[in-house]
Amino acid sequence: MTDFAKLLEAEIPRLRRYARALTRDVTRADDLVQSCLTRAVAKQHLWQPGTDLRAWLFTILHNQHVNEVRRSVREGVNVAVEDMAPVLTVQSNAYASLQLRDLEAAIASLPQEQRQVILLVGLEGMRYEEVAVILDVPVGTVRSRLSRGRDQLRRLMEMDDESETRTERAIDAATAQRHAPAGLTAARRRAVGSRAAA
Repeated sequence: MTDFAKLLEAEIPRLRRYARALTRDVTRADDLVQSCLTRAVAKQHLWQPGTDLRAWLFTILHNQHVNEVRRSVREGVNVAVEDMAPVLTVQSNAYASLQLRDLEAAIASLPQEQRQVILLVGLEGMRYEEVAVILDVPVGTVRSRLSRGRDQLRRLMEMDDESETRTERAIDAATAQRHAPAGLTAARRRAVGSRAAA
């Protein structure tokens, strides 16, 4: 196995997770990842060793997904009735599961541009600069889409400032710390952390 193949293999779980979140369908996600990997191997000569392989692969995956969405719009999409049937039974202690289902539905209802940024930053933990490269947009656009996406998610999940949980504030604070400029002081970091714990 070549070094490139080993590096490629290490990124497959992240690619699958992002593809599943984008498509909300395991089979389509696996097809998307397979298509991405095939293209990456075919275009291996274009990748420069020492550069960010993950960003390069996510860019390929993103472009493949956009092409599939455009193709499905042109051709029309058929959905099996079984896929759309609601789940009829729910476990007695299923509150967290229902919340997760509602969050997944809320994320799916976001415009694609906002959904992509939410998934890359929130799910994959990528820096704004990496997301900007993958989506081929300025960093300011990434921040704007993320902000609008979070606001829309809060509205869809019927959250206001008072009902937002500590966990959600902690996630926002952690994201802010991860993307803070290098010159951010330790005191300011502690202040952000203490606000999240409040």
